[in-house]
Amino acid sequence: MAEEKPKSRLVLASASPRRLALLERAGIAPDLLCPSDIDETPERFETPRRLAIRLAQEKAKAVVDLPLVKDLGPNVFILAADTVVGLGRRSVPKAETEQDVKAALSLLSGRSHWVYSAVCLIDPKGRQTYRCSETKVRFKRLSREDIQAYVASGEWRGKAGGYAIQGRAEAFVRMLSGSHSGVVGLPLYETVHLLEGAGFPVFHTLMHKPSQLV
Repeated sequence: MAEEKPKSRLVLASASPRRLALLERAGIAPDLLCPSDIDETPERFETPRRLAIRLAQEKAKAVVDLPLVKDLGPNVFILAADTVVGLGRRSVPKAETEQDVKAALSLLSGRSHWVYSAVCLIDPKGRQTYRCSETKVRFKRLSREDIQAYVASGEWRGKAGGYAIQGRAEAFVRMLSGSHSGVVGLPLYETVHLLEGAGFPVFHTLMHKPSQLV
């Protein structure tokens, strides 16, 4: 009798509730939420696309050897993602203060920008693969009142480019060409493609509440 293969386990290297919600929308429930703490400072001359890919890769690698990940057994898949907003070769930083979000929205007002959403997967054999979605977004011209009201909403905190498209900022969007889920934070097409290609049973998982690394 053939030995039964260990159950596939999935680790999401993120504390983002929006990324977890997107995975669950695709019918995928991670076994462990394991946020990774890395330095997200761009390197000199690093493009927004390259930054998103590098950070997703570093987030995945940062949790590989953690005890709670090891405890899941030998058949563990680690998924990580990062999203960067770019204007040309310039990365628009995450907004941490009101000044940050005002500056970001002033830059994006009336202009097109790109949202690069990278996803990285490390399979049980340690092989790393990645994909990066590229989405073009055009904002309407924002009035002072638009910006003030959005700052007051607080939805911008910690968000790439200073906005969350799944909230009030969707009303700013005149045009979007690409992946809506990528702009939210996890491009579902690319994510499912990576998982399927690595042998993870995407369409055979049971929804359950994942454990969380504190």
